[in-house]
Amino acid sequence: MAFVPMVFVLASTTTAEHFQAWKQPLDPLGYLWLVAAAAPLVLSRRFPLSVFGVVTALTWAYYWSPYPGGPAVLLPTIALFQVTRLRGPLLAALAGSGALLAVVIVYLVRGHMVFDTRVALSVVWLTAVIGIGTAVRNRGSAIRAAREQAAERQHRLAERERLRIAREVHDVVAHSLAMINVQAGVAAHVADRRPEQAVEALRAIKEASAAALADLRATVAVLRAGQGLGPAPSLRQLDELLEHTRATGLQVLVHGSPGELPAPVDGAAYRILQESLTNVVRHANQATTVNVYFERTGADLELVVRDDGRGAIEPKPGHGLRGMGERAAALGGRLDARVVDGGFEIRTRLPVSPDGEASLAAGAIGPA
Repeated sequence: MAFVPMVFVLASTTTAEHFQAWKQPLDPLGYLWLVAAAAPLVLSRRFPLSVFGVVTALTWAYYWSPYPGGPAVLLPTIALFQVTRLRGPLLAALAGSGALLAVVIVYLVRGHMVFDTRVALSVVWLTAVIGIGTAVRNRGSAIRAAREQAAERQHRLAERERLRIAREVHDVVAHSLAMINVQAGVAAHVADRRPEQAVEALRAIKEASAAALADLRATVAVLRAGQGLGPAPSLRQLDELLEHTRATGLQVLVHGSPGELPAPVDGAAYRILQESLTNVVRHANQATTVNVYFERTGADLELVVRDDGRGAIEPKPGHGLRGMGERAAALGGRLDARVVDGGFEIRTRLPVSPDGEASLAAGAIGPA
């Protein structure tokens, strides 16, 4: 920042001396004086106020010398601009006014002060420099704020996507491993006495693991630029999901029908149902039957999953319940989990947008 103004001032003043014959020609001391006035600008970013004071003092001292005049006023102009941009217009106005007042006092003391256009031009100069510096400062602040907002927005989007992928991976892995664990237990238990049942269990394990691998590939593809994504989960796959659960020995009864739903509601309802059934398989005590209820209440879809286990206790929130709650909350819905008659119930209410509304076959929901 100092080199270009310094060269400009030196060259312009050298040219101007040819038109100021009454002035003392520039000599090495004169050039050194101008260089000394410009050199502190190198530090104007770190010490803007101090640099302004030094540059202003050296510049006005040069104008009071017998050397020819020139555009040396550019140097304190740049220094004042830096004060405004880095420290704000108030401090710049105080510094500039102080410098101008000091110059006026010196002129008065030397008996040369004449209140003419020079004073007015100095005030205009001061106002213009501070005004331009303030505009640049405000522009820089606006650009930084916009960048920070964009970065924060990107961070929120990335965090939201990370949580979404984490929920997807948890739902896929937890459900599939729960099915595989139960079927592996069955196969190990009946391998000697009923080999045909063990074969069926192994086939179920193969199907569950294949489905899990397919879902995991689709989820991992999200992390790879979104290429090769599989179909989104949907209640259209309800029969397949229920068959996996029934293969563990549980009886699953469905009351009502979800009907046609918007894709976000459809996918969330599927994952919530999947995780609810997984929890029954993994945690329900002596459960034999799971009832799944679909009902349309006003503009909402209500999904209830209830098992007939025994001795259920209030759950401690884990990844499964937390993930289901987050899915419901993301759509403006809610999810409640509680103990009912010794078993456990997950009750979810999901708003259905007008664009995706379709008639839902109403099914009776049992008493809460």
